[in-house]
Amino acid sequence: MHVRSIFISDVHLGTRACQADRLLDFLRDYESDNLFLIGDIIDFWSMNRGIHWTPAQNTVVQKILRRARHGQRVMLIPGNHDEAMREYDGVSFGDIEVRLEHIHLTADGKRYLLLHGDEFDQVTRYHRWLAVIGDVGYDLLVRLNASLSRLRRLLRRPGYWSLAGYAKSRVKRAVSFVFDFEDSLIHAVRERGLDGVICGHIHSAALRPVGDVVYVNCGDWVDSCTAIVEHHDGRLELIRAWQAVAAPVAAPAAAAAGTASPTPIFDDLPQTGLACGAKIAPL
Repeated sequence: MHVRSIFISDVHLGTRACQADRLLDFLRDYESDNLFLIGDIIDFWSMNRGIHWTPAQNTVVQKILRRARHGQRVMLIPGNHDEAMREYDGVSFGDIEVRLEHIHLTADGKRYLLLHGDEFDQVTRYHRWLAVIGDVGYDLLVRLNASLSRLRRLLRRPGYWSLAGYAKSRVKRAVSFVFDFEDSLIHAVRERGLDGVICGHIHSAALRPVGDVVYVNCGDWVDSCTAIVEHHDGRLELIRAWQAVAAPVAAPAAAAAGTASPTPIFDDLPQTGLACGAKIAPL
């Protein structure tokens, strides 16, 4: 399927948590005019402790570079795990643009702020040592989750159960953190007079209206395996890697004639239940 734009974040290349095979399948299914990489694409934090680089991860990098060479607009907005790239704001590498943030104009005229989002995470911003400890803790969850998934397969248990997702949904402080993060971003978008925000960072995919703005989170490619796509009429849609690719749908006649403004497809990804992988990555 060809779409106007693809937004992905939190791939965490260089780690065991990265589900590069799932991402490759998604990129084969979806072509686009624009590809926005919304931070934490390469996980330099984890790579400082040890590098896990698979052939599939290498192919992901090659595929992104190939898209850029063939005329697609590819933009990297660095996150906290690949923050070394932030000093290259405004520079292009192999036809890939690097920006700290970007205002994206959708086909229906809406303006969305693109940024990773760690700037609105008080732990990452002011208590880096605590974020690093959390990073190590999530690495442990990755290994536990992989073992649990193997056990579930041996017991022929259907579906996928995420240990990290369950913890997020049950731990009150984790839920409060997500809400505080979202509220801070939404407030910033309103102050700037924009229509919405597309971010990553917290590994919690979402696409929903909040009053007069739209909050969009790409999710991740370590547990939920999700992305956001913009269709040619400006509609935004949350894509789960395990769902079948829908047949292309023509824009409604009214929208094509300019008499109606298409609306996003609003969706929220459950924190538990079916998911495509067996691992979780650090925030």
